[in-house]
Amino acid sequence: MLGAWAAMAILATFVLSGLKVLREYERAVVFRLGRLVGARGPGIIYVIPGIEKALRIDLRTITMDIPSQDVITKDNVSLKVNAVLYFRVVDPNRAVVAVENYLFATSQNAQTTLRSMCGEVELDQLLVERE
Repeated sequence: MLGAWAAMAILATFVLSGLKVLREYERAVVFRLGRLVGARGPGIIYVIPGIEKALRIDLRTITMDIPSQDVITKDNVSLKVNAVLYFRVVDPNRAVVAVENYLFATSQNAQTTLRSMCGEVELDQLLVERE
């Protein structure tokens, strides 16, 4: 009898371990046996333990500090430029599947774009259009 209760407790723990609660601003990208199933949430979702894996993605606006960049303007003036990037994930499936780490990729893309845009204009124009 005690063994039956222990087995029931283990089974209940296993079944309940698949329940996940996602907040309004979160989505779970679910993979079943390594294959993309899709995004789920918000609310209570069930992920089959051992078969499915869920990755939480935050859909709120993310603020990211871009480190100072040494740039050379079109008129060969060397500058140090920094920026702040605001972005949010619109498609959680693509954020997980399209790149290895979407936060790192976004940061690197912002740094590259900042350097290339500053390199296309002269110092006077940068100072006039500074924000």
